[in-house]
This record gives sequence, structure tokens and C-alpha cells, in this order.
Amino acid sequence: MSKIAPGGPGISPTWTSSAKDIIGTSLLKSRVWFTVGYGILNEIYWPSCSKPQIRDLGFIVAVNGEWFEVKRLHNYTLSTPSAELLLPKITHKHQLFTLELEIIVDPLRDVLLIQYKLEGNGAKLYSLLSPHLSGNSESNIGFITSKGMIAEKDDYAIMLAADSGFNRSSVGYVGNSDGWQDFHQNGQMTWEYEQAGPGNIAMMGELTENNGVLALSFANTKEGAQTLAYSSLATGYPNVREQYVICWTEWFKFFNFPKSDKLPDVLLDAIKRSMAVIKSHAGGTFPGALVASLSIPWGYAHKDTGGYHLVWPRDLVEVGFSMLTCGMLLEAKQILSYLISIQLPDGHWMQNNFTDGRPYWQGLQLDEVAFPVLFAVKLQEENLIDGMEAAVENMIQKAIAFIVHNGPTSPQDRWEENSGINAFTLSLMIAALVTGAHSKFLDKNDAEYALKLADDWNNRLEEWVYVENTDLDQEHQIDGHYVRINPNNCPAKYGYVDLKNRNGQSIETYKLLGLEYLYLARLGLRHPTDKRIVDTTKLIDKALCVNLPHGPYYYRYNEDGYGEHEDGSAFDGSGIGRLWPLLSGERGHQAVLCKEDATDYIKAILASASKGGMLPEQIWDQEDIRRYGLYKGRPSGSAMPLIWAHAEFIKLIYIHISQKPIEQFACVTDRYLKNNQKSDAIYWYDTIACGFVSSKYKLWIQASSPFNLHYGFDGWNDIQDQSSQPLGFGMYGVCLNLKNLAGKRINFTRHFENNGWEGRNWEVPVT
Repeated sequence: MSKIAPGGPGISPTWTSSAKDIIGTSLLKSRVWFTVGYGILNEIYWPSCSKPQIRDLGFIVAVNGEWFEVKRLHNYTLSTPSAELLLPKITHKHQLFTLELEIIVDPLRDVLLIQYKLEGNGAKLYSLLSPHLSGNSESNIGFITSKGMIAEKDDYAIMLAADSGFNRSSVGYVGNSDGWQDFHQNGQMTWEYEQAGPGNIAMMGELTENNGVLALSFANTKEGAQTLAYSSLATGYPNVREQYVICWTEWFKFFNFPKSDKLPDVLLDAIKRSMAVIKSHAGGTFPGALVASLSIPWGYAHKDTGGYHLVWPRDLVEVGFSMLTCGMLLEAKQILSYLISIQLPDGHWMQNNFTDGRPYWQGLQLDEVAFPVLFAVKLQEENLIDGMEAAVENMIQKAIAFIVHNGPTSPQDRWEENSGINAFTLSLMIAALVTGAHSKFLDKNDAEYALKLADDWNNRLEEWVYVENTDLDQEHQIDGHYVRINPNNCPAKYGYVDLKNRNGQSIETYKLLGLEYLYLARLGLRHPTDKRIVDTTKLIDKALCVNLPHGPYYYRYNEDGYGEHEDGSAFDGSGIGRLWPLLSGERGHQAVLCKEDATDYIKAILASASKGGMLPEQIWDQEDIRRYGLYKGRPSGSAMPLIWAHAEFIKLIYIHISQKPIEQFACVTDRYLKNNQKSDAIYWYDTIACGFVSSKYKLWIQASSPFNLHYGFDGWNDIQDQSSQPLGFGMYGVCLNLKNLAGKRINFTRHFENNGWEGRNWEVPVT
């Protein structure tokens, strides 16, 4: 038989399902992260949790003339020694055999170990490995050696070795000459190709013994991979396992969730499991970097790596707050240090980035500028920034300056889809302005300006994102409601919002509903029983909530297009949005703030988890579609696990116990709930029209550089000029007192010191 496999380059590659049973990593030197789905290893990441290198590593069992790929049997159990120890033991059962697997990462080496045990008369075990080195599989090269199976591409190399060796091995092109095709065509292993590639390759080996250990190693050279694999095997699986357990056990000694001794075991275990999942998404080389998910949504349908094993500042801060609730103070400080390190010179953060700080998507989301400010101030309140004061001060000053110059509209909302004003982002920016002003990191003038601007935005919030007496309100017998987003330079009662992922469709602004408004009460800008919030909650509970047997779940918004198609096929740029368990957490926060019981929301999130306790981004909301593995109330094909969901679950238990959101600050609640602080001024932004301005306010015409205001009234009568003055954070303004101007129209334009006339006239009616 030829030593060179035929059929190159193989079929077009794909990744695997995002439905992960469990994930894991070590806590020492190793740079390997693993995922498990359908009872076998799926994507394995190295040398960072942003870099998947393996599609999957599964098994075929041959017995009595038949063969079975264990991942297709769908008959397995999964257990761990404890809730917080992500050390999976998987047992596949068939009437002819039982296969047990246990998976760990060597804490000292870039090696993953699998202890396997096959029982069954006449049964033989075959490992099946599909490398996607450097994040793809289109140009991998594979070799069979006496020591094991090797694959390499560029500066990446792996080896799969067995402590008892392989009777025989083969490497081939996927879909044509790989081991699975050999069994499919011949009913047994008949091919023994020694080399394949470049292309989409897979490697198979018949294990000499049915009880032993496999080592999958990663290095920059094939020699390095071989050295790591055999040194780990030589150490012995029991010794490596003991080191793995000790590392996690020692880390959890810092766990300190409030009143944990009063919690039912099921909740305490779920919190610990969530904390372990979150920690397992941390980038070892870059402390404080946590990727959003060790999964590739709908990976079975495409070959690109997707964007979830990246760092989002929003998700990172959501996780940081959950770390604080659990007493993981070192990790919280590492997150802050990492955020400081990747902040851009102008003060904002990238939409997302690789763990090393390289940018990926290029969008701008102002909630990702405000969130780090809140987190930094929270750590300051907890006395956790000793030695970091100067860096934190610089970070906060730059971030708030960016908010001041670029708010209140955001180029993207938190779902990364629409520009405009939304209550989630706006409430975070207001809270960041207030907390930053109270943090002692701003000078007096900047702090005063930040507070005045926050008061103005808070005052006008309903003007931007609240509507009254629409047909929707009349239908549901409420006075009005908060909209999901207002993308237009007009009142929210008018205009349209483009629906992303819905092939160019749009919807009236007032008809688009979401849960963004819940952060108004969560952050302390509005009382949770404010009638506007109560009315909106009544509306979204009818429009966005689905009560399944395990509890209430919510859609991101009506007409969402991010999810599977109606027939269950994968999202491909369009689809239908499904239910998000983390939103049950947001709704549960509101329930607690209203002195209601959050138990149903807690149960709902718990019920959405995988066998190993992984929380999904979305769950399926329709009748079962078995061919796509979609079952009502179970994870869909989107990301799983999602660390944001795990963080939201932890924080829901926290507020359930403490009755106060971890993200809430006394300086905010005192200002807007206790003292009902109002604004006496409106601050002009070119990006959003003031509309009619009441004569009870002052109007600050402002810009980001010095200017001369040239203005008049009612068609440029009574023309006057006035020079701007510094306001704070590099903003300049001219104040117009509107007290005696009711019924007039202000006409103005500006002459800038550096750029001359702006080339546009503005008009503001005064009521």
C-alpha cells in the first residue's frame, strides 16, 4: 500500500457543534484549554484561549464485526469529582461495550491527557484526531511515526501518543482517505497511510491496549511536541492528575460568597461551577484576559473560527463584578490591570480583541467605555487598587473624557447591531460620570462638569427612549414604555430601526422592545417601581417572555434575527433570535429590586445548562428538531458556555441574598433616587438635536475645541457673538439663558479658532 494518502486536499473543513458538555484547563504553566461535546473532545486551544488548534478527538469502537463512533451513540454520562473541579469523567455505554474517559491538562506542560478504559468482549479502540492547526485545516500536514501521530503547520506542531503505543496508524484526507471513511467503506481499519497533506487531514490509531493513557501535546516543533508528550506520560497519569486537582483546590480556597453556608447545595454548587467555568476562560499568558466563550457558534456549518474566543470589555467587566461577589479579589485586580493595558490612547476600548491585545472587530460601543469606569471605582471602594492609583486615575480620566466627547449616542448597542441611544448604554454612561466624579480621580472642574452632564442626560433620558400613548400602549393598557433603541435624531415615537440579520427589514422605533431599560433601576437612576418601568416590564413580559416548564426566558428583542432559521438550520447571517438565559438573570434582578421572589428566574437559568453545567447563550424555543440536535428548552447552536451568562447567574444569586445589585453605587442612588437631582441646563451635541427646549433651562452650546458663537433669533434677528469658555475634559461652551425666550427660535453657527466657520446653521425652538 502507498505510504502517501490519496484524495487530497480533502473536503471543505468545518468546526464542531458549540454545544459543550464541559470545558477545562489547568492553573499553572500549561497553555492548553479543552472542550467536550457529545462525550468527546471538541476544540482544543493552544497557546492561548483565542487559538483553536483541534477540531475534535474522538473514538471508534470495533466489536463483533460492527463499528461504532461513540459521539453518535448519544448514550453517555458525565461526572466530576466536585462542582468546582472541572475534571470530567465520561462513560459511553452500549450493549456490546463500555468506554470510560477522563480528561485533564498537565499543569506543567502543554499536554492534554486522556485516561481511557474499554470493556467488552473482542472490542478494539481507535482514536480519531482532526487537527485544524493555526485555526484552519486547509493546509495541515500529518505523519505517522513509531512514536505516535504528528501534525504540523507553520510554527504549530502536535503529537498524539499512547503509553502502550498503537498497533497501527493512518493519516488521510477528510472525506476521502481518513480513518472514518475506511470504516465506513470497509467496516474495519484497512488503510495505513503514513503521510498526508497539505490539506484537511485526520489521523487514526488502533490502540494496543484497551486500558491506558493518551497524550496530546502542543509545541512549535514536532520534536518539542514529542518531548512534551512522552515526559508527561513518563510522569504518570496519577501524579499529573494529583497536580491538576491540587491547583484547583488551592485556588478555590479564596472562594468567599456571602452567606454561602445558608445556600442550598444545588445553588452553591452552581455558583462554584460557574466560577470555575469563568476562570477556565482566562488567558494564562495575559492575566485578566478572559475570552467570551470557548466555543464556535454553529461551528458544524462553517470553517472560520468565529468571534467568541475573544475578549470583550463588556463581558470582562460583567465577569469582574461576579468575581468580586465570590471573593476572587486577585482576579478582579488582574482584570482591571488588563483593561488599563488595552485602553486606547483616546480613552476607549476596542469592541473586542485577542488575549494579547490585538484588535479583531472594529466597532465602537460606549457601554464598553463606561463599564470599566464603574469597575475601577468599585475596586477603589473595596480598597483593592493600592499601588495602582496613578494608572487607575489616568484610565478613568481618559474614559470619561471619551464619553463626554462622544456621548450620548453610541455607534453600536450592546448587541453590536444598531447606532443611537439606548437605555442600557446611556444608564452606564450616566453612572460612570457620577461615580467618576465621586472617585477623587477627577479635578474639581472636570468633576463638576461630569455631574452636570450626567444630570442633563438623566433628565432627558425619557425624551430619548420613552414613548407614550402609542397603539402598543393602548393595546396593553399602559401609559407608555421604554424602547430598545432610538437610532434617529427625532423623538422615539417616530422613525424606524433597521433590523440586523433580517435582510434589510426595519420596524417602527416604538414597536421595538428590549430589556435595556432594566439597568435604569439596577444602577439606581430610576426607582424599580417607577410606573414607566413597571409598565414596560408588563409589556416585555407579554411580548418577549416564553414560559417553559422550567421557568421564564426572554428574547433579546422582538424581530431578532440572530439564531437558527425556522427549519433549525444554522444561522448564516440571518435567522430567528432564540431565548437568552442571561436575560432571565436581568429580569430576576428587577424582581428582587421590586421585593419579589427571583426563584423562578434562578431555576430557569439552571435548567438551561448542559450535562456538565455549562450555560448557553441561547436555548431552542420551538418543537424538537432532532436532526439538528435542537430540543425545546435546551441549548441551541449558539455559544456555550457563555461567561456572561455564568456571571449574570452568580450576580442574580448575589442580589437574591444581599437585595442590592453588585453594580450599584450609593453616590448614584443618593443623587437620583434619594435627592431627586434635576438639571437646570441642557448641553448641546451636534449628533442629537435638542428639539424644543423649555425656557426653564439654560442651553449650553458646546464643542470639543474653542469657538465663537454667532447667534440670533427668529431668522437671524438681533445678532450677537460670544466666545466659548472651558467646561471640562477639553470641552468648550457658551451658555444661553432661555428664561425670557419662550416662543422664540435661536439661530446659531460657530467659528472655530483652528478650523474657521463650521459651514452650517442650527435652529433651536424655545417653548
